[in-house]
Amino acid sequence: MDSLGYDVLPRGRHHLTREQVVASQRERLLQGVIDAVAEKGYARVSVADVIKRARVSRETFYEHFTDKQACFLAAYDMAAGLMMTVVAEAAGTDGAAMERFDRAVAGYLRALAADPARARTFLLEIYAAGPDAAVRRFEVQRAFVELVDGLLRDDGRWAALPDPAFATRMLVGGIASLVSAKIAAGEHTSLPALRAPIMAHADLLLNAAR
Repeated sequence: MDSLGYDVLPRGRHHLTREQVVASQRERLLQGVIDAVAEKGYARVSVADVIKRARVSRETFYEHFTDKQACFLAAYDMAAGLMMTVVAEAAGTDGAAMERFDRAVAGYLRALAADPARARTFLLEIYAAGPDAAVRRFEVQRAFVELVDGLLRDDGRWAALPDPAFATRMLVGGIASLVSAKIAAGEHTSLPALRAPIMAHADLLLNAAR
Protein backbone atom coordinates (compact mmCIF):
# COMPACT_ATOMS: atom_id res chain seq x y z
CA MET A 1 0.00 0.00 0.00
CA ASP A 2 1.21 3.56 -0.64
CA SER A 3 0.86 6.47 1.77
CA LEU A 4 -2.54 7.40 0.37
CA GLY A 5 -4.06 4.00 0.95
CA TYR A 6 -4.07 2.90 -2.71
CA ASP A 7 -2.19 -0.14 -3.97
CA VAL A 8 0.80 0.61 -6.17
CA LEU A 9 0.55 -1.51 -9.31
CA PRO A 10 3.29 -4.14 -9.42
CA ARG A 11 6.05 -3.66 -11.98
CA GLY A 12 6.45 -6.11 -14.83
CA ARG A 13 4.07 -8.99 -15.37
CA HIS A 14 1.07 -9.32 -13.07
CA HIS A 15 -2.27 -11.08 -12.97
CA LEU A 16 -4.49 -8.01 -12.86
CA THR A 17 -7.16 -7.66 -15.51
CA ARG A 18 -7.26 -4.60 -17.73
CA GLU A 19 -10.38 -3.46 -15.87
CA GLN A 20 -8.56 -3.71 -12.53
CA VAL A 21 -5.61 -1.73 -13.84
CA VAL A 22 -7.86 1.01 -15.22
CA ALA A 23 -9.86 1.20 -11.98
CA SER A 24 -6.66 1.47 -9.92
CA GLN A 25 -5.29 4.21 -12.16
CA ARG A 26 -8.51 6.18 -11.91
CA GLU A 27 -8.64 5.89 -8.12
CA ARG A 28 -5.05 7.08 -7.86
CA LEU A 29 -5.71 10.04 -10.15
CA LEU A 30 -8.76 11.07 -8.13
CA GLN A 31 -6.82 10.88 -4.88
CA GLY A 32 -3.90 12.66 -6.55
CA VAL A 33 -5.98 15.65 -7.56
CA ILE A 34 -7.57 15.81 -4.10
CA ASP A 35 -4.19 15.97 -2.37
CA ALA A 36 -2.61 18.31 -4.90
CA VAL A 37 -5.47 20.81 -4.70
CA ALA A 38 -5.56 20.65 -0.90
CA GLU A 39 -1.83 21.40 -0.78
CA LYS A 40 -1.45 24.04 -3.51
CA GLY A 41 -4.94 25.34 -4.30
CA TYR A 42 -6.86 24.56 -7.46
CA ALA A 43 -5.51 27.48 -9.49
CA ARG A 44 -1.88 26.51 -8.91
CA VAL A 45 -2.24 22.78 -9.54
CA SER A 46 -1.12 21.36 -12.87
CA VAL A 47 -1.65 17.99 -14.50
CA ALA A 48 2.00 17.29 -13.64
CA ASP A 49 1.18 17.71 -9.94
CA VAL A 50 -1.62 15.19 -10.22
CA ILE A 51 0.29 12.51 -12.11
CA LYS A 52 3.25 12.85 -9.73
CA ARG A 53 1.04 12.01 -6.78
CA ALA A 54 -0.89 9.34 -8.66
CA ARG A 55 2.32 7.75 -9.97
CA VAL A 56 1.02 7.35 -13.48
CA SER A 57 2.14 8.69 -16.84
CA ARG A 58 0.80 11.78 -18.57
CA GLU A 59 -0.53 9.49 -21.29
CA THR A 60 -2.47 7.54 -18.68
CA PHE A 61 -3.95 10.74 -17.28
CA TYR A 62 -5.33 11.74 -20.67
CA GLU A 63 -6.75 8.26 -21.20
CA HIS A 64 -9.00 8.98 -18.22
CA PHE A 65 -9.61 12.73 -18.30
CA THR A 66 -9.57 15.54 -20.84
CA ASP A 67 -8.03 18.07 -18.45
CA LYS A 68 -7.42 19.03 -14.82
CA GLN A 69 -10.95 20.29 -14.32
CA ALA A 70 -12.51 17.04 -15.57
CA CYS A 71 -10.36 15.09 -13.12
CA PHE A 72 -11.21 17.45 -10.27
CA LEU A 73 -14.95 17.30 -10.92
CA ALA A 74 -14.85 13.51 -11.08
CA ALA A 75 -13.08 13.49 -7.72
CA TYR A 76 -15.67 15.91 -6.36
CA ASP A 77 -18.52 13.68 -7.51
CA MET A 78 -16.87 10.68 -5.88
CA ALA A 79 -16.33 12.51 -2.58
CA ALA A 80 -19.86 13.90 -2.57
CA GLY A 81 -21.32 10.46 -3.14
CA LEU A 82 -19.26 8.99 -0.33
CA MET A 83 -20.31 11.79 2.02
CA MET A 84 -23.97 11.31 1.19
CA THR A 85 -23.56 7.63 2.03
CA VAL A 86 -21.79 8.45 5.30
CA VAL A 87 -24.56 10.82 6.37
CA ALA A 88 -27.40 8.49 5.37
CA GLU A 89 -25.82 5.51 7.11
CA ALA A 90 -25.11 7.55 10.24
CA ALA A 91 -28.74 8.70 10.40
CA GLY A 92 -30.02 5.16 10.06
CA THR A 93 -33.69 4.29 10.07
CA ASP A 94 -34.40 3.81 13.78
CA GLY A 95 -35.29 6.43 16.35
CA ALA A 96 -37.03 9.78 16.42
CA ALA A 97 -36.41 12.34 13.70
CA MET A 98 -34.15 14.55 15.79
CA GLU A 99 -32.15 11.57 17.02
CA ARG A 100 -31.49 10.56 13.43
CA PHE A 101 -30.60 14.13 12.48
CA ASP A 102 -28.19 14.28 15.42
CA ARG A 103 -26.47 11.11 14.23
CA ALA A 104 -26.31 12.46 10.68
CA VAL A 105 -24.66 15.70 11.84
CA ALA A 106 -22.19 13.79 14.01
CA GLY A 107 -21.26 11.48 11.14
CA TYR A 108 -20.81 14.38 8.74
CA LEU A 109 -18.55 16.32 11.11
CA ARG A 110 -16.47 13.26 12.02
CA ALA A 111 -15.92 12.37 8.36
CA LEU A 112 -14.72 15.88 7.49
CA ALA A 113 -12.46 16.08 10.54
CA ALA A 114 -10.86 12.76 9.60
CA ASP A 115 -9.99 13.86 6.04
CA PRO A 116 -8.87 17.51 6.03
CA ALA A 117 -7.49 17.33 2.48
CA ARG A 118 -10.80 16.23 1.04
CA ALA A 119 -12.72 18.66 3.25
CA ARG A 120 -10.66 21.64 2.10
CA THR A 121 -10.72 20.59 -1.53
CA PHE A 122 -14.45 20.17 -1.77
CA LEU A 123 -15.78 22.84 0.56
CA LEU A 124 -13.37 25.64 -0.36
CA GLU A 125 -11.42 24.93 -3.55
CA ILE A 126 -14.51 23.84 -5.50
CA TYR A 127 -15.37 27.50 -6.04
CA ALA A 128 -12.04 28.13 -7.77
CA ALA A 129 -12.75 25.53 -10.45
CA GLY A 130 -15.09 27.68 -12.54
CA PRO A 131 -18.84 28.05 -13.10
CA ASP A 132 -19.44 24.37 -13.86
CA ALA A 133 -17.89 23.43 -10.53
CA ALA A 134 -20.01 25.98 -8.66
CA VAL A 135 -23.15 24.53 -10.24
CA ARG A 136 -22.04 21.06 -9.20
CA ARG A 137 -21.51 22.29 -5.63
CA PHE A 138 -25.02 23.76 -5.48
CA GLU A 139 -26.47 20.51 -6.83
CA VAL A 140 -24.73 18.54 -4.11
CA GLN A 141 -25.96 20.95 -1.43
CA ARG A 142 -29.48 20.58 -2.81
CA ALA A 143 -29.17 16.81 -2.41
CA PHE A 144 -28.11 17.28 1.22
CA VAL A 145 -31.08 19.59 1.79
CA GLU A 146 -33.43 16.93 0.44
CA LEU A 147 -31.85 14.28 2.67
CA VAL A 148 -32.09 16.44 5.80
CA ASP A 149 -35.60 17.62 4.94
CA GLY A 150 -36.70 14.02 4.66
CA LEU A 151 -35.31 13.35 8.13
CA LEU A 152 -36.76 16.40 9.87
CA ARG A 153 -40.24 16.23 8.35
CA ASP A 154 -40.81 13.03 10.29
CA ASP A 155 -41.05 15.33 13.32
CA GLY A 156 -44.50 16.93 13.35
CA ARG A 157 -43.09 20.10 14.86
CA TRP A 158 -40.79 20.63 11.88
CA ALA A 159 -43.59 19.95 9.45
CA ALA A 160 -45.65 22.58 11.31
CA LEU A 161 -43.14 25.37 10.62
CA PRO A 162 -44.51 28.09 8.29
CA ASP A 163 -42.08 26.99 5.55
CA PRO A 164 -40.24 23.80 6.56
CA ALA A 165 -38.42 23.52 3.22
CA PHE A 166 -36.98 27.02 3.63
CA ALA A 167 -36.03 26.27 7.23
CA THR A 168 -34.13 23.18 6.09
CA ARG A 169 -32.27 25.14 3.41
CA MET A 170 -31.28 27.76 5.97
CA LEU A 171 -30.15 25.07 8.42
CA VAL A 172 -28.04 23.18 5.87
CA GLY A 173 -26.60 26.43 4.51
CA GLY A 174 -25.68 27.53 8.01
CA ILE A 175 -23.96 24.23 8.74
CA ALA A 176 -22.00 24.50 5.49
CA SER A 177 -20.91 28.03 6.39
CA LEU A 178 -19.79 27.05 9.90
CA VAL A 179 -17.88 24.04 8.62
CA SER A 180 -16.21 25.98 5.80
CA ALA A 181 -15.02 28.66 8.22
CA LYS A 182 -13.40 26.06 10.47
CA ILE A 183 -11.67 24.38 7.53
CA ALA A 184 -10.45 27.70 6.12
CA ALA A 185 -8.91 28.47 9.50
CA GLY A 186 -7.20 25.07 9.65
CA GLU A 187 -9.37 24.02 12.58
CA HIS A 188 -10.72 20.77 11.12
CA THR A 189 -10.07 18.84 14.35
CA SER A 190 -12.61 21.04 16.13
CA LEU A 191 -15.42 20.26 13.67
CA PRO A 192 -17.14 17.65 15.91
CA ALA A 193 -17.59 20.37 18.54
CA LEU A 194 -20.07 22.09 16.21
CA ARG A 195 -22.55 19.30 16.82
CA ALA A 196 -23.91 20.72 20.08
CA PRO A 197 -24.64 24.28 18.85
CA ILE A 198 -26.12 22.94 15.61
CA MET A 199 -28.51 20.72 17.52
CA ALA A 200 -29.35 23.54 19.92
CA HIS A 201 -30.29 25.76 16.98
CA ALA A 202 -32.44 23.02 15.45
CA ASP A 203 -34.23 22.65 18.80
CA LEU A 204 -34.93 26.38 18.83
CA LEU A 205 -36.57 26.12 15.44
CA LEU A 206 -38.72 23.24 16.64
CA ASN A 207 -39.77 25.12 19.74
CA ALA A 208 -40.84 28.06 17.55
CA ALA A 209 -43.43 25.77 15.94
CA ARG A 210 -45.21 25.05 19.21
